[in-house]
Amino acid sequence: MGAFSIALTGLKANTVALNTIGNNLANLNTVAFKGATTEFEDLFYQQLGESGSGNALQSGLGTRVSGTVGDFSQGGLTTTNNATDMALNGDGFFVIQDHGQQQITRAGDFQLAKDGYLTTLDGASVMGFQSTDGVTVGTGGALAPIQLPIGSNQAASTTKNVTLKANLDSSAATGTTFASSVSVYDSLGNTHLASVKFTKTSNTTWDYDIELPSGDITGTPSNNTGTLTFNSTGKLTGPSGNVTGITFPGLTNSAADLSFNWNLYDSAGNGVIASSSSASATASTSQDGYASGTYQNFSIDSNGIISAKYSNGRSSVVGQLAIATVSDTQGLTRIGNNSFISSQASGLPSIGVAGAGGRGTVLGNSLEQSNVDIAGEFSRLIVAQRAFEANSKTVTAYDTLTQSAINMIR
Repeated sequence: MGAFSIALTGLKANTVALNTIGNNLANLNTVAFKGATTEFEDLFYQQLGESGSGNALQSGLGTRVSGTVGDFSQGGLTTTNNATDMALNGDGFFVIQDHGQQQITRAGDFQLAKDGYLTTLDGASVMGFQSTDGVTVGTGGALAPIQLPIGSNQAASTTKNVTLKANLDSSAATGTTFASSVSVYDSLGNTHLASVKFTKTSNTTWDYDIELPSGDITGTPSNNTGTLTFNSTGKLTGPSGNVTGITFPGLTNSAADLSFNWNLYDSAGNGVIASSSSASATASTSQDGYASGTYQNFSIDSNGIISAKYSNGRSSVVGQLAIATVSDTQGLTRIGNNSFISSQASGLPSIGVAGAGGRGTVLGNSLEQSNVDIAGEFSRLIVAQRAFEANSKTVTAYDTLTQSAINMIR
């Protein structure tokens, strides 16, 4: 009966190979699917004796599946029109959580739940590191589900700093004036046009006067006037620092008193206002206030940082996607739904962020495709089919021989 059992091992092993190939082909269009191949090994041998030269006479007992080897190579990347579609370009996996179980996946076909949580198509939470101030992300904290502020409003922010980069004409006559302006925001998010009037008082000095429209305030402003001093090369020397505490009290729209700083110097200590023989002109103005806004959409950068965008043109950092790597991807356990869990063989996931520690980068509006090679799978399919047929022929042949032996007895 040995021939039967040997042939049966071949049939069984090649059935597994056919199943693996069939699964690969079935997942040709599965997002970020990783193909696999079936590996075989021969079974132990029966010692029948020795040849005249002392060599062992052995008879094999068939084959078996030694394992399935996953192909974790990068799949093709395609661009989509869906903001929640994300792809990893390089090593790593997205971290997700399903009913309290941590899983990892390459599939970034995410969606937004009605409460703003970023989830997989099966409802698992996409995990990451949260931002507490809307600007930075603390990657050393605990993982948490990523939630977008759908339906939320961003409160207005009053102007705290104003910068005006300009040149004042050193060749102008004493008494010459030059005006510039910049829009500032109050505590209610309303804008006011702050005008800055420069008056030349000497070859090296210009007085300034900052005012709001007369109908915007009822109180008397403070710290809004002064003198700018320049040296012989036109470099600003006075005041020696930024002008602080420019205040406009009693706003007529019931907003809080408006108080801001006028930044005359950049972060390197260089004056942003100069005096030269060129005509007086304003190069640029900036300020840090803004009106209130409602949530519109979000964006994601290559490091996986997700920022919410508001109707006032501002953005706020929501969090950063967590990206995991494992020491041995072959040791990962496939659990379906495009997901994996770690095992003793794979080692525990090392969780960090995209673009760091050998992890790949994140591509927004993109999806990774299946890495199954249809031509290669068809080649393996033919080989597995022929192997199955050959083993079935062994069964048929042994059945014929057995029947002949029975007929001899009869």
